[in-house]
Amino acid sequence: MNRAFSNRLIALISLVLTIAFIVVSMTNKTFFDWVFERHHNQWSWYIRPIFIIPFCYFAYRKNLAGISATVFGLFTSMAWFNKPNIVNESVIQFLQFEKDWLYGEWTTQKVILILTVPISFALLGLAFWKRSLYWGIIIVVLVAIGKIVWSIQNAGESGKSIILPALIGLIICCVLIWIGAKRIKK
Repeated sequence: MNRAFSNRLIALISLVLTIAFIVVSMTNKTFFDWVFERHHNQWSWYIRPIFIIPFCYFAYRKNLAGISATVFGLFTSMAWFNKPNIVNESVIQFLQFEKDWLYGEWTTQKVILILTVPISFALLGLAFWKRSLYWGIIIVVLVAIGKIVWSIQNAGESGKSIILPALIGLIICCVLIWIGAKRIKK
């Protein structure tokens, strides 16, 4: 098997697994609840933004397998950690809001909002595919700010629980992307 074929095959398998994870999550409430119980562990909140780094790296290298595998890891990472014994009340309230929002009525506005996720990833991937560090970092910053604003605006006080993980993830991503870009240029 040649390398290009392997890369495309891994990309396709990762894409199918990601879609399967999303479909099962949205159609099987028992599975969805199981995932969200583990998502109460805030380690999953801190690790998720870090997936931006390999995503950007693989986009820069034009490696579809790496991009797709990273997206699969990002989506499934909410279930990687054990259900915590103690959970901050604002985390419980925020995740309940997210669950209710996802299982609530699907309006045109909600579909458009949900589409911002794949569009953001496509733009981020394109920025690094085209080797634009400037646009890549701008998109990363806009995504983090967008998540924070949406969370607070829609979930109220409990939405503020996302601020620290989002900002720490943003800072780590920007610093590591900058360092990586400088090393690649050398």
